[in-house]
Amino acid sequence: MKRAIFIHGYYDKEKYYDPETDLINFKNYTPWLLKQLTTKDYLVYAPLMPKPFFPTYEKWKRELERYDLDEDMVLIGKSFGGGFLLRWLSETDKKVGKVFLVAPYINQEQDNVSDDLKMPFFNDFKLDRDLAKKTNGLTIFQSTDDGENIKKSREFIKKNVDNFREIMLKNRGHFTISTAGEINRTFPELLEEILK
Repeated sequence: MKRAIFIHGYYDKEKYYDPETDLINFKNYTPWLLKQLTTKDYLVYAPLMPKPFFPTYEKWKRELERYDLDEDMVLIGKSFGGGFLLRWLSETDKKVGKVFLVAPYINQEQDNVSDDLKMPFFNDFKLDRDLAKKTNGLTIFQSTDDGENIKKSREFIKKNVDNFREIMLKNRGHFTISTAGEINRTFPELLEEILK
């Protein structure tokens, strides 16, 4: 059976504990994408990762590895979740299916980030330049008008990772409704790439 797992990004602590706010793993385009994949006979997962307001790599890794990760599993990571998958792929010996990163955030230069993103998550590891070889294809989606932290992450990834495909979209912000409006309630470009 075809399977896909969606790894969400960083989430503000106040929103995380607010009972009136949607869970981070079911915001923006995610419900639409998971429903579309379900109608194509994918078994989909969207785990709520531990403490997304101050993530710990070992805890996120343990959560991801609860799943049967093999060449039939599609991995999708959004923002911080994309950076997490880059680290995980750098350190694992497993081979997985296609990997899609949406505006991945990764930064090992802590002086370049805002205070809320200064955390040890991306310290003490080195990106594997050949990590794409552990996948059936690595595709990264970016937006022309994303924030500075993501633009810096993009340059860092381009300097340190080989053999990935980049798809640049116009005016999608950080691929959230709050940064670019209702256009980010769906994501047909990502769906099309997953289904290829």
